[in-house]
Amino acid sequence: MNTKRLLAASAAIMAGALALSGCSGGGGGESSDGKVSMTFWHNSTTGEGKQYWDDTVAAFEKDHPNVTIEVQSIQNEEMDGKLQTSLNSGEGPDIFLARGGGKLADMVAAGQVMDITDGISADTKNAVGAALSAFAVDGKNYGMPVSILPEGIFYSNDLFTAAGISETPKTIDALEADNDKLRAIGVDPIAVGAKDAWPAAHWYYNFALRACSQKVLDEVASTKSFDDPCWLKAGEDLQAFLATNPFNSGFLTTPAQQGATSSAGLVANHKAAMELMGAWYPGVVASLTPDQKPLADLRWFPFPEVSGGEGEEGAMMGGVDGYSCWVNAPKECVDFLNFITEKDNQEKYATAFQTLPASVDAQSVVTDPALKSILEAYNKAPYVVLWLDTLLGQNIGNALNVAVVDMFAGKASPQDIVDAVSSAAAKS
Repeated sequence: MNTKRLLAASAAIMAGALALSGCSGGGGGESSDGKVSMTFWHNSTTGEGKQYWDDTVAAFEKDHPNVTIEVQSIQNEEMDGKLQTSLNSGEGPDIFLARGGGKLADMVAAGQVMDITDGISADTKNAVGAALSAFAVDGKNYGMPVSILPEGIFYSNDLFTAAGISETPKTIDALEADNDKLRAIGVDPIAVGAKDAWPAAHWYYNFALRACSQKVLDEVASTKSFDDPCWLKAGEDLQAFLATNPFNSGFLTTPAQQGATSSAGLVANHKAAMELMGAWYPGVVASLTPDQKPLADLRWFPFPEVSGGEGEEGAMMGGVDGYSCWVNAPKECVDFLNFITEKDNQEKYATAFQTLPASVDAQSVVTDPALKSILEAYNKAPYVVLWLDTLLGQNIGNALNVAVVDMFAGKASPQDIVDAVSSAAAKS
C-alpha cells in the first residue's frame, strides 16, 4: 500500500467506527511490586471489533505478565467529549483513540499526550512507513496508526442494477441523474446521519475538495481562514445539490451508525442505495445487516468531480485511525502501541473491522471488493486531504460542522458556513 502523506499532516490524522459502555478516567501506573496497570479507551462496543481489542489486550498481557490493562468502550460520537474532559482533569486514560490534526496538536500544546518518537520500534517504522507522519507534530510522533481510511461513496450494486444504473457516476450531474432512477424504484438514493453532524459535514468537505486548490487546502491548517472564494463555492455547490432532494427522509434526526434505522442501517437493509463514508464502513454495515454478515453487494466509487473547481481530479478526503499514550502513562504504553502494529495483529485488525490496515505487510488480507477499489483509488490519488473538522481542531471544526447541518436544515447559507469558521477562528 502506498501510505502517502496527507495534506497538512504536520499536525495529525484520524476517523472512526462504532458504539458505548462505562467510562471512568484515571491513568494507571507502576506499583511497588513492579505490577503495571493501564486504562485503554477504544470506540468499538459490539461484534468482532470489540472482540479484537479484548483478544489483543489479553495477548499483550500474556506476553507481559506484570501488566494489566482495563479496557473501556466509548461510543464513537461521545469519544471526543469524554476524552477531552478526562484529559483536562489531569487523569486521562493511558491508551486512547486519537483524533489527529488540530485536535492532536491542541493536546500536545496542553501537555496531555506522550512523545513516543524514541520508543517506536524499527519493525513498526518499516511496517507503517509514511502513515506515522499522520501523528507528527513539530517533527515528533505522538501516536501509532492502525488503519488508513480514505473516503468515498459506498453503494448497493443490487439496487444500482435494479434502477438500471450500469456504471458509477463520475460527475455530480451524473449522480443527480442516478438519484432520480433510484427514487423511481422506491428507495432513498443516499443515506446521511445528520443527527451526528459530521456525516452531513463530510459532504461540504468533499465539495471543498473539488472547489479548492491543493495549495489552499494545504494552508488552511495553519491559516484557519476560509477567505478564498473556493470555500463559498463549496457551500453553493452543496446547496444546489441539497435542492435535488438526494437524501433519506428524516435525515436531520437520523443517527449515523447505531441500529437498523441509522444511515448505515438503511444501506445495510437496502432501504437506501448509497452513503458517503470512510474505509471503516464495510465493518459497520456488516454489523447492521439482518444476518450480521458483510453486505455482499456493497461497492465503492470516488466522490464525483464538480465543474468549475480548482481541485485536482482524483484527490481524496481521508484520515488514519490510531492510538496515543497519555503523557503520564507507563512506558509499557509504547510497548502496547508497537504490539498492535505487528503483522499478525494488523491482519487480525483488518479482518475484524473489515477495513484497511496501516501496515503494508498486512495488506494481503484485504479481499472486500469495496475496500480493494478504495486502495486502487488511494494509490492513484494525487493527494489526500484530512477531514476538515479534524484538521482545524475541535472548536473551529465543531463550528464548521454545526453550520453545515444548519444548511441541511435550511437555516444557513453558504456565507454562513464561511462566517462560522471565521468567527470560531477569531476566538481560538
